[in-house]
Amino acid sequence: MVDKKEKWINEDSDNLFRAVLALRNTEEARRFFRDLLTENEILEFARRWKAARLLASGVPYREIGRQTWLSPRTIARVHKWLEHGKGGYRLILERTGKGR
Repeated sequence: MVDKKEKWINEDSDNLFRAVLALRNTEEARRFFRDLLTENEILEFARRWKAARLLASGVPYREIGRQTWLSPRTIARVHKWLEHGKGGYRLILERTGKGR
């Protein structure tokens, strides 16, 4: 059952997730995401993913900020979702061998 407060869970977002699941390799992902997002949006998502990997490895916020140029607030938000989110970061960290 979907919580009514989670408006992002809908037919349109599910169609997006199915499209992502249809991608077969990094080159296809590059092409799809570049058409879908701006370069800056891609870079922002990449920085957040890097922050999640660094946080999982125990790297301090200051160093993560230095490496990613993310604000302390954004790093804290990534940390919050890493520790208390839906488990998506942890799932992919484990699948990619980047987790603790």
